[in-house]
Amino acid sequence: MTAPAITARPPSRLLTLAEPGRAFGELASFYALRPLMSGLPRGDGHGVLVLPGFMASDYSTRPLRRLLSDLGYDATGWKLGRNVKVDNARIEAMMGCVDELFERTERPISIVGWSLGGVFARELAKMAPEKVRLVISLGSPISDDRGHTNAARLFELLNGKEPEPLRDGGFQGLGDAPPVPTTSILTRTDGVVHWRGSVQCGDREDCENIEVIASHCGLGVNPAVVYAVADRLAQEEGAWKRFEPGPLVRVFFPKRALH
Repeated sequence: MTAPAITARPPSRLLTLAEPGRAFGELASFYALRPLMSGLPRGDGHGVLVLPGFMASDYSTRPLRRLLSDLGYDATGWKLGRNVKVDNARIEAMMGCVDELFERTERPISIVGWSLGGVFARELAKMAPEKVRLVISLGSPISDDRGHTNAARLFELLNGKEPEPLRDGGFQGLGDAPPVPTTSILTRTDGVVHWRGSVQCGDREDCENIEVIASHCGLGVNPAVVYAVADRLAQEEGAWKRFEPGPLVRVFFPKRALH
């Protein structure tokens, strides 16, 4: 018997109202634990493009990028200002970021995207899988139903119900993972994107969901998220395996059924 479909809905207002305070706490935790983060797995020097969330800029991803640079990656932001408008020109500019980093490092890059940035990360990997090593999304609304996020009205106010790429036939099937190893990091206490909207479905061995305990606005600096991102990026190219947290940090990664 087929399980009934679950109606998309945004997170509760209580979670949304608690976002600023929780995110500030996660930022404080990041800097408190920053000296210990030098012990995270080292990188091999490959390029990592980090994309900001909706209404955010490279400023929001700077702590994560600086850490990744210290761990040995060629980490860079998108240098495109605030993530507001979704049109063909913006997609072309992001593809230019992929091309530039790929050509400069002379090997496939990884893309880490926060919220809407994660949607872009997945779509860019679909457009140029030969240039992308792996994708990591953080609290991203990887569903064609915008009902999972309470930012839908603002997004549609600024971009219309059908942004230019959609009208041109792109960005269809957002839930379909790109043809490269893909990780979706999500939290049930997300106050912006309901966690169900971030779950990857399917039976592919190179796709996974990692649950953490975090806010939406603090995902990019949450220590558990940073641990998972560093672990995923440190894998040898072509030797991707599903995430298995170490015994000392396992408590920060709940293993529950995501349905």
